[in-house]
Amino acid sequence: MSGFTETALVKKLHDLNCSQQSIQTLSFWLIHHRKHHATVVSIWFRELLTVKDGRQLTFMYLANDVIQNSKKKGPEYGREFGEVLKKSFEFMRTTGIDEKTKNSLMRILNIWEERGVYDAKQVQDFKETIDPNEAVKGKKRKSSETSVAEPKAKEPVEKKSRNGTSVVATVDRRERKKSETYLEVDGLIETHVTLSPKTPPGDPPEPEELIKALLELENSASSDAAVRERIASLPPEVSEVSLLTKLDNREAAFRLSELVSAAVQLLVDYNARLTNELERRRKTAAALRDFAQAQKDLTKQAEERLEEYNEKLQKVYAVRGEIKSHLESLPDVKQLPDVTRGLAPLPSAGDLFSMPTLPN
Repeated sequence: MSGFTETALVKKLHDLNCSQQSIQTLSFWLIHHRKHHATVVSIWFRELLTVKDGRQLTFMYLANDVIQNSKKKGPEYGREFGEVLKKSFEFMRTTGIDEKTKNSLMRILNIWEERGVYDAKQVQDFKETIDPNEAVKGKKRKSSETSVAEPKAKEPVEKKSRNGTSVVATVDRRERKKSETYLEVDGLIETHVTLSPKTPPGDPPEPEELIKALLELENSASSDAAVRERIASLPPEVSEVSLLTKLDNREAAFRLSELVSAAVQLLVDYNARLTNELERRRKTAAALRDFAQAQKDLTKQAEERLEEYNEKLQKVYAVRGEIKSHLESLPDVKQLPDVTRGLAPLPSAGDLFSMPTLPN
C-alpha cells in the first residue's frame, strides 16, 4: 500500500469515478491512512469546490463510505467530515443540483440518521441546507411523531425453535437493513451504504513503520553476541551450588558474592531486553499479518480491475477488427471510372424552355 502524500491524494481524487470499485479502493486507502484525517478532509473539501456538478455526488459517496467504514476504528473521520459537510451541502445547493442528485443526498442523510452516524438534529440541519423546504417538512414530521407513536415495521421471519418446530417471528426492518451490504437507489446499487467486508482484522501499518520495526529487530537482544559471550564466559561457581563447598576462606567467599551479584544484574538486564524483544516481535508479527492481509485485498481489487479492463480491451480489439474489415470491403475511390470528363455539357435553362420550330 503506497504511503500518504498530499500529491498522491489529489491525484487519487482526480482519478476517482462513480464506480463501486473506485470508491471502495480509495475509501480503503483513506481509512488505512486515517492518522492524516485532518489533511484528507481539508483536501477533499478543497477539491469538491473545484469539480463539476456531476462529480460532486461521487465525492459525497466517497465521504459516506469513509465515514461509515471507519466508525469501528475511531471517530476521527466522522468528526472531521462533520465540520465541513454543511459547507459542502451549501456549496452544492448554490451551484445548482438536479432533483435526482438531491434525492440521492437525502437518501444518504436518511441512512446516517437511521444508523446513528450523526444525530437527528445535525442530519436535519444538513437536509435544510440542501433544501430549505425541509424545515417545514421536519416540523410536520416532528409534530406527527409526538402526536402518534407508530409501531415499528415488522416483517415475519420463520425461525427454528429448539424442538425443531417452525416459529414465525417478527424482525425490525431497520435491523434487517443494517445488515445489508448494498442499497438500491434509482435502480442502481450504490456504494455509499457499503460496509466493506474487506477491512482487515487489524489496522495495517505504514510500510515505513513496518520497515523500521524489522530493522530494529535486527539489532535486538537475541542478536547481541557480546552479551551472550559474557554470559557464556561466567565461571561455573556462579550457577553451581555444589561448588560452594570449595570455598576455604572469607575473602574467596566475598569475591564469589560480588561475581554472583554482577552475573545476576547482567542476566536480569538481558532477560528484560529479551522480554521487550519478545513483545516487539509479537507486535511486528501481527503488523506483518495485517499488512499481508491488506496487500491481499489490494491484490484482489487489482486483479478484478485488470480483468475488467482486459474485457474492455477485447471489446476495443473487436471493434477495431470490424472497422478494419469494413474499410477493406469499401471500394477504392481511385479505381472508379472517371465520370467527370467526356460527357456532354448540361443544357441551359433557355434551351430547356425554348419552343421547338414547327414545320410549315
